[in-house]
Amino acid sequence: MRKKMTASLLLLSVALSAAACSSGGDKPSTSGGTASKQPDTDKPKPVLRQLLGYNRFDPNNNPVATYLKEATGYTVKYSMLPVENADEKLNLMMANQESYDFMKLNATQFAQLASSGALEPLNELIDKYGPNMKRVISKSSWNGATMKNQILAIPELAGSGITSGYSLVYRQDWLDELKLPVPTTLDELVNVLREVKAKKKVIPLSGGKDPIQGEIGAAMGWLYGVANQFKVEGGKIIHLAEDPKTVEYLTFMNKLYAEGLIDPEWAINQPNTLIERFTSGQSFMYREGWWNGASITDALASKTPGAKIGILPPLKDASGAAHASGSGGIGFFIGIPKWAPNKEETIKYIDKKFDEQIFKQLALGQEGKHYKVEDGKYIPILPIFEDEWNFAGELLTGIDEEKYPIYWQARVRKNPVVQNYFETFQKNAKGITYKDAMMFAPPIPEVSKNKQKLVKFTEDEFIKFITGAKPINQYDKYLQQWKADGGEEMMKAANNWYATVK
Repeated sequence: MRKKMTASLLLLSVALSAAACSSGGDKPSTSGGTASKQPDTDKPKPVLRQLLGYNRFDPNNNPVATYLKEATGYTVKYSMLPVENADEKLNLMMANQESYDFMKLNATQFAQLASSGALEPLNELIDKYGPNMKRVISKSSWNGATMKNQILAIPELAGSGITSGYSLVYRQDWLDELKLPVPTTLDELVNVLREVKAKKKVIPLSGGKDPIQGEIGAAMGWLYGVANQFKVEGGKIIHLAEDPKTVEYLTFMNKLYAEGLIDPEWAINQPNTLIERFTSGQSFMYREGWWNGASITDALASKTPGAKIGILPPLKDASGAAHASGSGGIGFFIGIPKWAPNKEETIKYIDKKFDEQIFKQLALGQEGKHYKVEDGKYIPILPIFEDEWNFAGELLTGIDEEKYPIYWQARVRKNPVVQNYFETFQKNAKGITYKDAMMFAPPIPEVSKNKQKLVKFTEDEFIKFITGAKPINQYDKYLQQWKADGGEEMMKAANNWYATVK
């Protein structure tokens, strides 16, 4: 597989070199756009070709695609990457200079094509033909799609915006039975866990292979989480590995483990094990995502009728402040190949999709048919919303970053339990959310090549510190290894980028 990928990247490089030497086609202007003339407005619109990632629907026979054709006047023919070996297939397509007008890319694909020079700089095109997208896409999002001052894609922020994805959930009926208050601080949490262990004979706090528990760490000023491993401190970006508070956090977690307050199989538990233990009455508390709210509620009710789940608000620190980890960032990148035949018309089409009314119907469908409005909230009308508008997100090419997270919530309202979990998580986190410092960073080679292996190394080592397999006094050795294995290189590059945007 690696040999095939290397070969396709080499082929792509050769193809791009040939394209650069050719006298035909558009040439980048000095401002990073295209120097071609604006086409005659009376000329018929070209049929555009878009490449999508794989999903289980037919975009060429889809009600949303039909709506976009009617609303914009543009016909778009869609193709999909295969479900397997998608990146390799994409590289071969680009090496063959297949004539797609635009492509919806994930972060890895965007980084690969951007670094290889396959994507058209869009600065001038957007300045000339993209007033709507410039109005609704934030500067931070544009920064995430910009390399060496060239915008190489239209950034598409995650649909929900920056939201709170996880929370600690617990058995409220057990607290009621034991006449215990809902904990609001770490000390109160520890007291509750001790009482539950002593009187219910269950695992107080379950977890597994997820040693970065921001819901606990935030109560001691350790502001990290599942998606948050970088933060700004002292005018620069630091990684949680470098943060002195990390030792304090790991020491606290180790004390919980030694006292039997957290799962004895923390080092090996899989996510399905955590759900099974909680819904079968073997554990009291664990971390869960809002999207699983209906699943765990139904499973618990089937085994223990009358059981009640509580959602724990963020715990307060010593100063009385609470903090909640937020996730989000750029989900997709809309790129235009260097050799695309209709660059100007593509930007015009994409920008038209950002028209306020067109975008709203793209997101929600028709009011009264696909959705209704109740108390200011967008409510899907089922089953037609799901039948006709379920894949609308696949046909987005960027979002109105202020309005779409509100429209998007119609999707969580398809199930009242999921809606309650999502809205409760967001209500609890309102005004206290922190996010990853690299959330809107563009692809940085030194970060990309080191991040995943360092995440795995850090998780493995942290589990050892929490379970006592490795004493905390060896943390400095872990940190030295982390730096030597790419951490130092990664953070230097991260801060070089940060210096350009802060």
